[in-house]
Amino acid sequence: MTYARKVVLVTGASSGIGEATARRLAADGHRLLLGARRTERLDAIVAEIGAAGGTSAAHPLDVTDAADVRSFVAAARERYGRVDVLVNNAGVMPLSELGQGRTGEWERMLDVNVRGVLNGIAAALPVMRAQRCGHIVNIASVGAYEVSPTAAVYCGTKFAVRAITEGLRQESGGELRVTLVSPGVTESELADGITDPVAREAMKSYRAVALPASAVAGAIAYAVDQPDTVDVNEIVIRPTGSAQ
Repeated sequence: MTYARKVVLVTGASSGIGEATARRLAADGHRLLLGARRTERLDAIVAEIGAAGGTSAAHPLDVTDAADVRSFVAAARERYGRVDVLVNNAGVMPLSELGQGRTGEWERMLDVNVRGVLNGIAAALPVMRAQRCGHIVNIASVGAYEVSPTAAVYCGTKFAVRAITEGLRQESGGELRVTLVSPGVTESELADGITDPVAREAMKSYRAVALPASAVAGAIAYAVDQPDTVDVNEIVIRPTGSAQ
């Protein structure tokens, strides 16, 4: 049962955790604006949500472009009149050992995983402060708490998201709710971006046991649906029996 029908923005909503979150929150009665670069995927998800009785809309979004993210937030305000929740979900994970020197992939992870989150906060925070309420949910990873070979840069970006989220919580002055959700191995397309053959092969065994994306969506829904007086700060969710 939801406590209130909210306006929720989800980045990276065309697949994986973002798509599952969109479907779950729409089923819970929230109104959604879904952002991603793959607009044809977004349009299909919006159509399916509508057929199931939910309310959502699609908006093209590149989270590395600050102006694009501001436009995303502005579109939600224009369509729904407010912005209650921002789920900063967009992320990439092209793993490789540092010795490979894949600097372009490192820069991409920093741009999407860190700058994308900061762009979301910068765009949504003034709106939420003007409303005197709001909720920012940042999606990190168990990689925000530990580091493994080939994942140094990826984990570094998720450590950064964890630090940024905690800083935002401390600075919120009680007006905002701030949540960090850190999934373990999850069924998604993240691993498809791994170009290094050694890291790609290692990921096959690492992902042998994985959470369904719907489980992470359920954790996000739990945080979103708490009363305004309850701020769920951190959720770590792993497959049962997973060591990492």
